Amino acid sequence: MTPPRHTVSEDIHSILIGTSFIAVGLALLKAAGLVTGGVAGVALIISYATGWQVGLLFFMLNIPFYELARRTMGWPFTLKTVATNALLAGLTAVLPLWLTFDWVDPMFSALFGGTIIGMGVLALARHRSSVGGIGVLAIYMQEKRGVSAGRVQLAADVLIIAAAFTVIDLGKLALSLLSAAALSLVIIVNHRPGRYSGY
Repeated sequence: MTPPRHTVSEDIHSILIGTSFIAVGLALLKAAGLVTGGVAGVALIISYATGWQVGLLFFMLNIPFYELARRTMGWPFTLKTVATNALLAGLTAVLPLWLTFDWVDPMFSALFGGTIIGMGVLALARHRSSVGGIGVLAIYMQEKRGVSAGRVQLAADVLIIAAAFTVIDLGKLALSLLSAAALSLVIIVNHRPGRYSGY
């Protein structure tokens, strides 16, 4: 029996939820001076070094990955991903008007921030969208090659976070790795090949 496909309104709802989770997760990580993996991690690293806005950096760094998404995953996935990234860039720009942190425990930020970002990525993946970058490659490897998206994401994240030693200390680097592990664990446990068929 073929499961019903998601409707357009369900896709929009999940993209709004996913991007909101990711924006809050990134705010938690930045408040604690941590980084994460993927293009978001690269954007945070550059933001710490230059003071530039994370959302704008995130969108710009993702531009080359949109073509990869189009070639490997098709136009519907690509258009949803571009819309998701534009929304995320906007949310990260306005979120400080709604939510600020005087102080956040770095361990909490690492675990909860990483987990909530992972839940956002999962919501997007279940509705054929992504935050671009490594996420596109991870979803492609899972759907076309049968390799766990979470494991692909984690391997890339370790390399990206290792590069953050230039802008954060070793303690924050270790917590950033913990954050990436929390993020990837959500995907590994909840987005296995063949488990979900709602799209």
